[in-house]
Amino acid sequence: MPHNAHDRDIHAHLPLDPYQDNSPEAKFPDPPEDAQDSLAMGHESALREQITKAKRVVVKIGSSSLTDDFSVSPEKIDHIVDALQARMEVSDVIVVSSGAVAAGMKPLGLTERPQDLATKQAAAAVGQVHLAYEWSRSFARYNRTCGQVLLTASDAGRRDRTRNAQRTIDRLRILRAVPIVNENDTVATSEMRFGDNDRLSAIVAHLTGADALFLLSDVDGLYDKNPAEPDANFVDEVVTGKDLKGVAAGDGGKVGTGGMASKVSAARLAARGGVPVLLTSADNIGPALEDARVGTVFHTREERRLSAWKFWALYSADSGGTLRLDEGALKAVTRGGNSLLAVGITDVDGEFRAGEIVDIVGPNSEVVGRGEVNYSSSALKSIMGKKTEDMPEEMQRPVVHADYLSNYASRL
Repeated sequence: MPHNAHDRDIHAHLPLDPYQDNSPEAKFPDPPEDAQDSLAMGHESALREQITKAKRVVVKIGSSSLTDDFSVSPEKIDHIVDALQARMEVSDVIVVSSGAVAAGMKPLGLTERPQDLATKQAAAAVGQVHLAYEWSRSFARYNRTCGQVLLTASDAGRRDRTRNAQRTIDRLRILRAVPIVNENDTVATSEMRFGDNDRLSAIVAHLTGADALFLLSDVDGLYDKNPAEPDANFVDEVVTGKDLKGVAAGDGGKVGTGGMASKVSAARLAARGGVPVLLTSADNIGPALEDARVGTVFHTREERRLSAWKFWALYSADSGGTLRLDEGALKAVTRGGNSLLAVGITDVDGEFRAGEIVDIVGPNSEVVGRGEVNYSSSALKSIMGKKTEDMPEEMQRPVVHADYLSNYASRL
């Protein structure tokens, strides 16, 4: 047996009984002393109060907040779990965990994040085991059971798989287990990935009907430039895209894939689906989950909130093909409330059946939205560009009905 086998109690028992309310009490951990005077601290607003009272929350943790030296950090996970358990006194909590690739690097002797897909997937295969164990070990201190939910972009792209994932997460919550969601890096291809777990967390938040999303990484909030620069200004609230004017957001770090630009994009994505977002560092998880007076918050806009179907169609669904529009049809579609008619279609690309989701592009190839088509690609090619009254009666329906057409024009 290795010398340090007992040093970390690697044989810690996982719970074999359902969670009981008489489990040990958890307290929200304090932030580091050097963070207490940060520009990110001490903010108040009605939205922050709303986030504090949210009954169902998704908490996304970045790779650097879970790992040290290319392996899982039990100390970091314990710090996070203490805060999550404390929040569970008032909320249902769903965790979106990054870190699989980073967690598998040291066990495989890797000193730099792999660039080729096969090595990334090998690292993820090892890292998922280590992550799942450490999450389970840490929650076991409070007699809580964890359930791992691995998703790929292709899972989210199909309605049947999406509903199955939703039911699994809901049932775990009902059974008082903690859902730990991660992208299934071991099978996802470079072409079919969420890209980063920030976007995954936004989709999970919408999928599960969450009341708030917490995006936690190694930066305490959004700044208009690198926070290390002395003249950097803190952005405490984002109501519309205008609040992001002049903000420069960077890319991912050495162990992750999602930098600040990715987090801002995911936050706006979640907000468009009606889920408010708090963005801060994992070091600040205590005050973030306790009273939301830290970090940057992203507002929703009720008048532009997407329905569940339209959100899925725009941001998750697989696309079967492309419809190219003329200028008149483009204006009609992007105004909202209008169905897409055959007369405004100039080209059909791809092979698809009626009922599939297709991309809708303008005359200059700009993607403006998505919709569910009422005709197959072959049928569409026979009627595109024709006026409704010039077509057979059985083909006079809209190509895409307004109720099943979603556009990107009304971004936050």
